[in-house]
Amino acid sequence: MASSLGQLLFLFFFPLVSYSTLSSTSVLKKPSHHPLDPLSPAETQVSKFCIKGAKMRSLHAPVVCPAVHPRRVNACASLVGYTGSKTRFIRNRFLGSPAKIVKTQAAAVPRRAAAIARLNKQTLELVIDVTSRSMLSSQIYRGFGYPVYSPDEKSLAVDLPFRYGPFIESVRRRGLNLSKVVCTLFSAGWYGEVEKTKRVVKVPCFYPEGTVNLFMRPIEGVTLVVDLDDMKVVDYRDRFKVPVPKAEGTEYRATELKPPYGPKISGPVTVQSSDGPGFDIKGHIIRWANWEFHLGFDARSGPVISLASVYDAEKGGYRRVMYRGFVSEIFVPYMDPTEEWYYKTFFDCGEYGCGQSAASLRPSEDCPANAVFMDAHFAGPGGLPAKISNAFCVFEKNTGNVIWRHTEFGIPQKEYTEARAEVTLTVRMVAALGSYDYIMDWEFKPSGSINIWVGLTGVPEVRGVTYTRRENITGDAFGTLLAENTIGTHHDHFISFHVDLDVDGQTNSFVKNRLVTRRTSTNHVSPRKSYWTVASETAERESDGQIQLDPTKPVDITVVNPNKKTKIGNNVGYKLVPGLNSVPLLSEDDYPQIRAAFTKYNIWVTPYNKSEKWIGGKYPDQSRGDDNIAVWTRGNREIENKDIVVWYTMAFHHVPCQEDFPIMSVLKGGFELKPTNFFDYNPTLKIKPLVDLHAHWSNCSSKN
Repeated sequence: MASSLGQLLFLFFFPLVSYSTLSSTSVLKKPSHHPLDPLSPAETQVSKFCIKGAKMRSLHAPVVCPAVHPRRVNACASLVGYTGSKTRFIRNRFLGSPAKIVKTQAAAVPRRAAAIARLNKQTLELVIDVTSRSMLSSQIYRGFGYPVYSPDEKSLAVDLPFRYGPFIESVRRRGLNLSKVVCTLFSAGWYGEVEKTKRVVKVPCFYPEGTVNLFMRPIEGVTLVVDLDDMKVVDYRDRFKVPVPKAEGTEYRATELKPPYGPKISGPVTVQSSDGPGFDIKGHIIRWANWEFHLGFDARSGPVISLASVYDAEKGGYRRVMYRGFVSEIFVPYMDPTEEWYYKTFFDCGEYGCGQSAASLRPSEDCPANAVFMDAHFAGPGGLPAKISNAFCVFEKNTGNVIWRHTEFGIPQKEYTEARAEVTLTVRMVAALGSYDYIMDWEFKPSGSINIWVGLTGVPEVRGVTYTRRENITGDAFGTLLAENTIGTHHDHFISFHVDLDVDGQTNSFVKNRLVTRRTSTNHVSPRKSYWTVASETAERESDGQIQLDPTKPVDITVVNPNKKTKIGNNVGYKLVPGLNSVPLLSEDDYPQIRAAFTKYNIWVTPYNKSEKWIGGKYPDQSRGDDNIAVWTRGNREIENKDIVVWYTMAFHHVPCQEDFPIMSVLKGGFELKPTNFFDYNPTLKIKPLVDLHAHWSNCSSKN
């Protein structure tokens, strides 16, 4: 174990995700990076060796690391350093520049990496100048909360039960084959402890004999607690024994399913231009139709859309819509308060890493046949550069919808019909987080709209029980009986987005247009008694931007640039159009809700602050609610005519049903960013109609 712990370990979650490690002999080149590009494999490698060669403590001056070369690595590592058996490197990412990058072309900005490491049970925060190969700073984080789990930590932790006598005996008493057991790592949460707690996790185990659907076969009653710093079991309980749910009926692989089969779907159905893709990708810059944007990758959040700009034909140039947008956190609390389940209140991005949980996408299954795939690079196990192949796919899609249409019957003896088919561009990534797969889509439209979608699929978390029929259930089962001995537990999904809109410039205001009912005046000659109108309110401070959506109190939410107007005098803006949504049902004094106080409001607005990226806090693992947006906004900062960020949280209350067994069809939600008085008229007015393909199809006619 000592030799394994002696390596610098980079974050990676869940070993089922495949990745490849690049050679340690790679030498740093000096390509022309876009200012917002994530770290390249060579830059990641430089960061690793500079950290190994520098003291991990506060530095009065930069420490220069020798050039990366296979023969120089050992010399670099031996300069100085706490690189002994207790050091674990957790994370490494591109830090970015001190100020916003407002141009799309490459610029001369510092290439810096921010890294997090564990040393002597402390969390170290490191900054490396990649270009000069120097360590700029290191400091110890002394607050509450811990960084994400490294893959090596997970691998070591889930192996401990198989060398722990009481667990081995528990498996034997249940009549199970120890060699068939699989364990995983779950966060432990925080439940009111005053003193700083150890960095511990829970290790639940499963019995996937006869199936690959391991989450459908939990071993209930057993609780293992592991200290990640000491890497040992520190608590163990075996409270009861119930049957492990059956493997029968849990299979979902097409090659293993038996008749009768479901409905046949003709296909494949796709849209593909004979001239190739209608979009252009150069590095991380993507151009399509009237859109241009930068696609980045973050190990914690996943896809990062930056510098999204739309072309305005009337003005003859691109106009900025959004500086940066990404998933800031995913909070998933389960509603079973029993000893074996109460702690299951996951912060998926901050505890596990949504980006590093990205799955390699499969052509014609995850993405249509006309998709173009892109890889993602990050700092992997051992500190070496690693790659997720096909982490993103980019594709055009004929939605079957129309952008606009109209039929005119009003002109005597004439009929006019005009319509435009809607084609969109989608950027997709899938994060495989434990039992769930999150399909993350950013969809761009010629109308100037951006639709952001999240689809939930995979398998719900289930609990093993003695019940075989619903009528046998007594008391609160905390879920739905999905199959014999299998309860699908009630739970929520809260997906929070960081949306830094720069509508036609950085200084924006947040406007709430409330739809209010008015009684008609007695001075009006009208039989009507009421109507609704718009009462506009510009948010002056952060408290004015906190909105809990309520369909009985409709509000139109717009970010405007008060310094830019249309030809007829309206403020240019973009509207946030929410989808179906929910609010938390946990009591405000419940510990998971204290940690996830950001879910209280669907919408928050803050002034731009480079350090405020993670709505649930920088270190949500065992956090205590002292570093999240609810805390930041206590200062009630000014937000009118400022550089502002809108935070939007969508929510799903999930009551599992039998159709979720043994695998769940996609549950989809999202929101839209829509131009509102941004253009002087409909930007798709002069878009050309699609070519009628029916003339080239020999079998397109309908026959009775």
